[in-house]
Amino acid sequence: MSIRILPDVLISQIAAGEVVERPAAALKEILENSLDAGATEIQIELEQGGIKRIRVSDNGMGIMRDELALAMTRHATSKIASLSDLERVASLGFRGEALASIAAIARVQLTSRSADAEHAWALQAEGGQLAVPVPAARAGGTTIDIQDLFFNTPARRKFLKTDATEYAHCAETVRRLALVQPQTGFTLTHNGRVQLRLNAEPAEARVRHVLGEAFEQNAIRVEAAAGALRLSGWVIRPGAASSGRDSQHVFVNGRYVRDKLIVHALKEAYRDVLHHQLNPAYCLFIELPPETVDVNVHPAKTEIRFRDSRGVHQFLYHAVERLLGAPVAAGDAPAAIAAPAPRPSAGGAPQQAVMPLQVAEAMAFYALLDQGPESLAAPAAAPLPDDADAPPLGYALAQLQGVYVLAQNAQGLVVVDMHAAHERVVYEKLKSALDARAVPAQTLLIPVALTVDARDVAEIGPHLAALAGIGFELSVTSPTSVAVRSVPWLLKDADPVELTRAVLAEVAEFGVARLLVERRNELLATLACHSAVRANRHLTLPEMNALLREMEATERAGQCNHGRPTWFQLGLKELDAMFMRGR
Repeated sequence: MSIRILPDVLISQIAAGEVVERPAAALKEILENSLDAGATEIQIELEQGGIKRIRVSDNGMGIMRDELALAMTRHATSKIASLSDLERVASLGFRGEALASIAAIARVQLTSRSADAEHAWALQAEGGQLAVPVPAARAGGTTIDIQDLFFNTPARRKFLKTDATEYAHCAETVRRLALVQPQTGFTLTHNGRVQLRLNAEPAEARVRHVLGEAFEQNAIRVEAAAGALRLSGWVIRPGAASSGRDSQHVFVNGRYVRDKLIVHALKEAYRDVLHHQLNPAYCLFIELPPETVDVNVHPAKTEIRFRDSRGVHQFLYHAVERLLGAPVAAGDAPAAIAAPAPRPSAGGAPQQAVMPLQVAEAMAFYALLDQGPESLAAPAAAPLPDDADAPPLGYALAQLQGVYVLAQNAQGLVVVDMHAAHERVVYEKLKSALDARAVPAQTLLIPVALTVDARDVAEIGPHLAALAGIGFELSVTSPTSVAVRSVPWLLKDADPVELTRAVLAEVAEFGVARLLVERRNELLATLACHSAVRANRHLTLPEMNALLREMEATERAGQCNHGRPTWFQLGLKELDAMFMRGR
């Protein structure tokens, strides 16, 4: 079989198979051209999910008559002229093959009027064959009308989904570009009905209109910079995460991307605060010098490559992880909160008042936590002065069913899962102690012996010093038994046998070396769970307040180690609505 050069039309059809896999891909290329042309208003009309028709009109700079044919020619572009231009691409489009690829598999009419032209010009293309431009009428800007996509490549058309599915992909393409271009208005019509209308607006308003009020209400603003690398946007609060991945939007220099490195960095940032079945939502904008990122990796231009991939990964991880790890801010609650007025009591029983417990006192009480109510004598309750600073989580009122702590703050009622909250507090203390290489151990009065699997004994034997570094002093007493001589001080009130078995179970699965490096946090989370205050354990008011103060001083205190929420706020408006007050 002899080698021969392929016809230009076939070359364009092959390229179309890479660039235009479905109507949404063609729409993306056209919209990016409009944005590169400086359009501030774009109208999109679709029929049958874009399969029958895609019509895009913009008010951009337009194309001159003599360049209409060039615009429909493969590898003709105004965006780059040399290799150095390619290595620092700042525009969305740059290859000059999208229009030619679309023209090879559809019936296309390109109508445009440049700023200094007396009238518009229109160019017809069908199956890659170009007609002669003819005069046309339209205001400044460009209209591209694409009909019967894949009409001459029926095999590819068979791979398309239903009209509804293809429209959903097109709509998502418009939403993504609208997020990163809030200064541009978008109108999307499908089968003659307007589906989306967005006016030029501030970024915050665009996020609300595209991602919804639920995202806006539960989002945290991100602003970070490191040299020329900048990050801005919003990430969802862990408690509002869902199982879907449809609200994950990342833009690099204005381009929507799906990058594994970025996804991994963000997943790691959420790892300590998100339940494993949930996914974070975010809308993030990364800005960096164009020459430090390669956008010419994939035909669809959604995959990229960073020159300093590790640096970008660490920057994203630390920026979001610090934000999610911030303790409850004092600014989250008003500066003062009044103590509730005593209620009349027929029996003359003593009335419970808000505990004005300061942080220093709270720490002292916390040191006695888990030792039982008899270890603490509650001080006389005093009214809270009107001008005192109220902590964000307020002051404890009572304990519910031995599981929840009820507290009052300026917003209303705070409900705390005491085990989950204590678990997070202990976990963060363990991490801090291990990072500082200062894990104090509590020596057991009488060593505890336990029988274990011979493989576990063989595994831990060479690593006893490493285990001692995290507070566990073990000694091998026989091929199938070990003695526990000390445990981490922070876990001193937990069952030493259960703690040791938890460690050995992790060792059996991952090995000591990997456990203390890659899975260190998972191990500490398991240990913290064993040592956290259990349900049905009675806490005194000082103990409850001490826990609240510790939560306020602890990073990521809004979620336990497994990603579940540790507390909820019930505002006065919500309570009033429940009881129909004011109606």
